[in-house]
Amino acid sequence: MSETSNGVYETYKTAVVSFYKKHRRMPGYKEIMQLTGFRSKNAVFKLIAKMVQDGVVVKDKSGRITPGRLAAGVRLLGVVEAGFPSAAEEELLDVMDFDEYLVPNKESTYILKVKGDSMIDAGIHPGDMVIVERKATYKPGQIVVAMIDGEYTMKYLRKKDGEHFLEPANAKYKPIYPRESFRIEAVVTAVVRKY
Repeated sequence: MSETSNGVYETYKTAVVSFYKKHRRMPGYKEIMQLTGFRSKNAVFKLIAKMVQDGVVVKDKSGRITPGRLAAGVRLLGVVEAGFPSAAEEELLDVMDFDEYLVPNKESTYILKVKGDSMIDAGIHPGDMVIVERKATYKPGQIVVAMIDGEYTMKYLRKKDGEHFLEPANAKYKPIYPRESFRIEAVVTAVVRKY
């Protein structure tokens, strides 16, 4: 496997990671051929197999390539008070990989951009990104993404008198009770906001 020997492999891996960081999506097989100069799909398959082995990318059940450990870890330096001020101490506690911290189950997790203000009292604002995960069961009190009467929305899942309904986190809006159909798609596991 000469195309993926150590130094050359790092060059190809860097090209794939750079493409992902620039376009926010993984390159397709033909794009990887262009990035690397490979003339055969077999060489691309070997490169991807090595990247899967190294954890750089993950292949899901359908064969689709998704990011693995593309981001470097970030240093966790300590704790900061959000209440009363305390003496500042800087101490390297750990190195965190945000991919692993925010997305423990990559195959059932995806990101959605928030539109609307119905969840602002839960700290979720327009423009935020929410990380959501498909699960086998959902509990009242969780913030979920649900399809209700043919439309998607994100609200608190509530249950009253044996019936589920959705409740916004903004007094301007009323709870939503399903009239025809109701299906929970995923639960919100994290909110990401860039300042």
